[in-house]
Amino acid sequence: MSPIDTLLTQIAQKHLGIDTLQARHADRLDFHDVAVWCLRKALEAAFNAGVEQGRQATPSDKTHT
Repeated sequence: MSPIDTLLTQIAQKHLGIDTLQARHADRLDFHDVAVWCLRKALEAAFNAGVEQGRQATPSDKTHT
């Protein structure tokens, strides 16, 4: 699993109560009712993780050639 997949799975587990982001091809496993406040927390966590990644990037990582 890639680092981004691991991070997103951890966010889904912590904030949404979703065990995996892998499709399991069963409606009861792949579709979830989620409260909007939980969704907001998950989106905030993903945004903050992206901000932190940007802060940790080296200057050469930040330039686009």
